Amino acid sequence: MSKASYPHPTDEFDAADDHDGPRGVHRSPRTTWSKLWPFLVVLVAFPALAYGLVTWISNSDTGLSGAISGLGATGTTEPTGGSTDVATGGATDTAAPPAAAPTSDAPVAPAAPAADLTTPVGVLNAANVSGLAATQSKKLEAGGFTKVTATNGTGVGVKTTTVFYATEAQKVTADAVAQLLGITTVTMSPTQAKSGITVVLLPGFKG
Repeated sequence: MSKASYPHPTDEFDAADDHDGPRGVHRSPRTTWSKLWPFLVVLVAFPALAYGLVTWISNSDTGLSGAISGLGATGTTEPTGGSTDVATGGATDTAAPPAAAPTSDAPVAPAAPAADLTTPVGVLNAANVSGLAATQSKKLEAGGFTKVTATNGTGVGVKTTTVFYATEAQKVTADAVAQLLGITTVTMSPTQAKSGITVVLLPGFKG
């Protein structure tokens, strides 16, 4: 395209390059210091930065450990026995004193006296049944009595088969004799019993 056919006016972009002007900027050579100082900065700054970072992490761990230890030592504590128990409406949770063992002020009843099996026992046959006194005497001996005699008699003044004893102290022994022989009447009579116990067997006694 020729200038005659170019429709636009000439501007600065249409000016031709000045081939006689400088083509670039000439720089002076770099010194050794300018080449080394970036490396020196790295060598000095990096260790310092690393040391500071390690120190900060160490201090952070120490503070965190102390905080955790303090939390464990001063954390939530369980309520003591004397504290208020919320679940029971504010009643204190103190241990109740042990209940005292019940004491009985009632006197201990003395043991019942035992029958004296060495007391002399005479069995009198007034029933006119042969061998009746001997049979009953054997029952008493089988029960443990050691002084038993069997005789015949009339039973004058006695209305029913009876066990007679002489003193109140012989009452237990007389009851034992009556139980062994199946007799229901037991009477204290020094006259009939003499010094021991006498059993009077009247007619009708079957033993």
